[in-house]
Amino acid sequence: MGGSTPHAAASDRLIHRAGVADSLDLGVASEEAWIEVIHRMDAVYADLVRNQLELEGKNNELESAQRFIDSVLASMTDVLIVCDLAGRIVRANASAEAVIGVAAAASNAFIQSVFMKDSEEVAAAMLPKVLAGSAVVDVEASLEGRDGAAVPISMNCTPQHDHNGKLVGFVLIGRSVGDLRRAFEALDNAHKKLTRTQQQLVSAEKMAALGQLVAGVAHELNNPISFVFGNLHALKRYGVKLETFLNQLMACMSLEDLRKLQGAKDLSRIADDLGPLIDGTLEGAQRVSEIVQDLRRFSSSQKEGSESYNLLKVVQTAADWVTKSARIKPALSIHAEGPMEVKGFQRSVHQIIVNFVQNSVDVLSKVQRGEISITCVVADGMATVKVRDNGPGIRPEHVSRVFEPFFTTKAVGEGTGLGLYVSYNLAQELGGRIEVENAPDGGASFSLHFPSEGRADG
Repeated sequence: MGGSTPHAAASDRLIHRAGVADSLDLGVASEEAWIEVIHRMDAVYADLVRNQLELEGKNNELESAQRFIDSVLASMTDVLIVCDLAGRIVRANASAEAVIGVAAAASNAFIQSVFMKDSEEVAAAMLPKVLAGSAVVDVEASLEGRDGAAVPISMNCTPQHDHNGKLVGFVLIGRSVGDLRRAFEALDNAHKKLTRTQQQLVSAEKMAALGQLVAGVAHELNNPISFVFGNLHALKRYGVKLETFLNQLMACMSLEDLRKLQGAKDLSRIADDLGPLIDGTLEGAQRVSEIVQDLRRFSSSQKEGSESYNLLKVVQTAADWVTKSARIKPALSIHAEGPMEVKGFQRSVHQIIVNFVQNSVDVLSKVQRGEISITCVVADGMATVKVRDNGPGIRPEHVSRVFEPFFTTKAVGEGTGLGLYVSYNLAQELGGRIEVENAPDGGASFSLHFPSEGRADG
């Protein structure tokens, strides 16, 4: 009973062989599984290393950004305070700490606590405005300084959002009103200095133009003065004859002798000439007076008042002064359309036209048969004076620069480069403008446009 049968022995051998085969199969499967695990571990480790490098890179970028933000905040002269939605101070820059103190800036206190009592309501109103999506712009308030003194500031307040766009607080930026006042004072002083310099430039340009116009003005004065002198000499001769006649008349000469004396002294012709001589003398003196008044008006540095005047007469006077003093005189034509009575600053218009015509005369100095055409038009509340010449025109690259101060294409010593700059500013004072263009058929034109009834604000 205890021995094994042949069949049992065979069965044991089969079972043993099957067990060995299963063991071999399990060994191979286990090795493949381990290899797969190792591969998975290598991949996970590589991902960990890559993520670690990326994290280190992002951390470096964040640190650099943080250092940049810190340097910007530290260099700001304006007060900057960051608050959360409850109104507690989260962060403050160095300027804020210098004003309100480091302890107050880092105490997580409410923003109202760093303001003076008279400004607490302004500070408390900031949060509702921020929550409503509004911004606080240029509101004046007073911070409480470290020594308890009020520090007036002009502040702006804007919402702060996180990376998801969620409102997380607000940022307050304030600038000392004292700094603003000093800045405004410096700006005002600079503006006054610039205004004085501009006035000096205008006067300098007037004197430069006046030097060029002396010859033309002298010619204008010479004509009326010449016939004034001629008339006075004739009146002097007539006076001698009349004195002789009256003396003999007083000697009680006979009537026949007086008639003979009257014919000999040609008293009838003298009587006929006296009226025209006196009228001509007065006319010449009046012309001299007008020329002198124009000259004084042009050269005066005092602020002129708005007045009514004849635009055509001003244009003719300005053009005559320039062209008659020119070495080579161009042909001049002046056309007028509409009523020429306008209101404004006569002296300014006179100087602008002088500068326009002088530019044309200069460019025509080397042009044969130079021509200057001036058109005056007054219509629809605007007056326009257009001065055009048949010169070479303006180079395209110079058109946008002609009104720059000291810009000139003339040789050194032949021009200041201020004429058109001064004219541009004078036109603005008139409430008008100046336009410059090249004519299609050659030459250039400068146009002055200004209100014919004076500035709307003056």
